[in-house]
Amino acid sequence: MNILAAFIFFTRLPFWRIREVPAESFKHVVPYWPLTGWLTGGIMVGVLWLASQVLPLSVAVLLALCSRLLITGALHEDGLADFFDGFGGGTTRERTLAIMKDSHTGSYGVIGLILYFLLAWALLTSLPLRLLYPVLLTGDVWAKFVAAQLINFLPYARKEEESKARVVYNRMSMSEAAIATCYGLLPFILLFPLQPWLAAAAPVVVFILLAWLMKRRLQGYTGDCCGATFLLCELSFYIGTVITFSLWR
Repeated sequence: MNILAAFIFFTRLPFWRIREVPAESFKHVVPYWPLTGWLTGGIMVGVLWLASQVLPLSVAVLLALCSRLLITGALHEDGLADFFDGFGGGTTRERTLAIMKDSHTGSYGVIGLILYFLLAWALLTSLPLRLLYPVLLTGDVWAKFVAAQLINFLPYARKEEESKARVVYNRMSMSEAAIATCYGLLPFILLFPLQPWLAAAAPVVVFILLAWLMKRRLQGYTGDCCGATFLLCELSFYIGTVITFSLWR
């Protein structure tokens, strides 16, 4: 039930038709967030492969990135925009949380999203097509695993009734942490063709910096913080991969 709840929560695909999931299961979806990355990353790889057969690489990469937007309903991108708005426009804990909860997107959010997509597109198009397949999948899965650790290191910054999703995630048990680790590391073992150390370490460094910033400003995390952490960790994974590829050549 927890796995099904994760696919229902993190995607817009009709998994809810399979079976009704109890509300309690949605408090345990974060350990299976990396598993959903196998689906969203796999679909990006499939779209990239199909599009690259008839279109330039730059267009194929853009379509691959857009496919995840459709699958997730821009869930993580919405979090990134709110994160930039809140931390850019707020100076206190209360003001930052209020801005992040506002459904309107401000200038910080718009500029942040534009820069994020430009950087992601530029980094990915600098890599050869044969390397893009494992990079897209591994980056999606690994960044979600790293971002998922927020719930283990920080408390939730709002009251449960103030949550946008009306759910507060439970911290991972030992078994859930082991499961999440397996899902997160497996792409490196099976797919990643380069030395993984820099690409794997970059998201960890970004996570530490973001967690420190959240603790200092909010004394915790929110759902928007999780989405923003995932995308920024994934972007740092692309940067680490491009640097590794340049050195490896």
